[in-house]
Amino acid sequence: MAKKILYIFIFTILAGVLIFSTVMMIKFFNEAAEEEKQMEDNPMLKPIDETPTPTEIPATPTPSPSPSPVPEKNYDEEFYMTEITDEILERIKGKSYPEGATVSLDDLRWCHVVHYGFDGEIHEGEIIVNKAIADDTLEIFKELFDIKYEIEKIRLIDEYDADDERSMEDNNSSSFCYRTIAETTVLSNHALGLAIDINTLYNPYVYTRKDGSLFLQPENATDYVDREKENPHFIKNGDPCYNIFIAHGFTWGGDWNTKKDYQHFEKSID
Repeated sequence: MAKKILYIFIFTILAGVLIFSTVMMIKFFNEAAEEEKQMEDNPMLKPIDETPTPTEIPATPTPSPSPSPVPEKNYDEEFYMTEITDEILERIKGKSYPEGATVSLDDLRWCHVVHYGFDGEIHEGEIIVNKAIADDTLEIFKELFDIKYEIEKIRLIDEYDADDERSMEDNNSSSFCYRTIAETTVLSNHALGLAIDINTLYNPYVYTRKDGSLFLQPENATDYVDREKENPHFIKNGDPCYNIFIAHGFTWGGDWNTKKDYQHFEKSID
């Protein structure tokens, strides 16, 4: 009987231990589940990951397109004309436009051009011509510019006090100057602004006088009288400068029979 009671006592203790263990395990799992739920609801309760995050290397930026080249200056706008303003008149009065000049200022136009010089650079130029050939003048110099034809200077002859010899000796290209033809009393076409001289030193006015002596203008152009020589600044029949002027209705002094004015282009008007 005592043995039976002992067995019952031991069984009861084991059952109690089992029940207690079961209860404690259920409680543990419930608490763990509750803690996990709280961490999901509050990210701040999540454990810190001590593993360092690799530094993110920024992507190589895609280069922006190169800026478009700066467009060249529109040189077409550099070829223009005006009437003779008071300012221009002050520059030419008493020089290329002397007192008593019979040509009207209303018949003249001041033209602004650009041109390639002997240095290969672009230079500004100005020239006064008759209004009847002003459009032709701008077109001619624009065409010469487009082919990079070299003209050393294009200045008003008034910068030389309207001294034609000085202007030519300096290889200046010009047009209007109220004067007579050299060694005559006849008005030159330059007096009307209907003639244009180009690169005057290299393309002189030359002929043999009746007494056999040589007339040469400018006087320092001796080296350029022989037109058989090769010189890039010589104007010759059929060259680009000649062709452009002829296409605009001009005639060339180099085609004259006796007197040769290689620098000279003129145009007749009705």
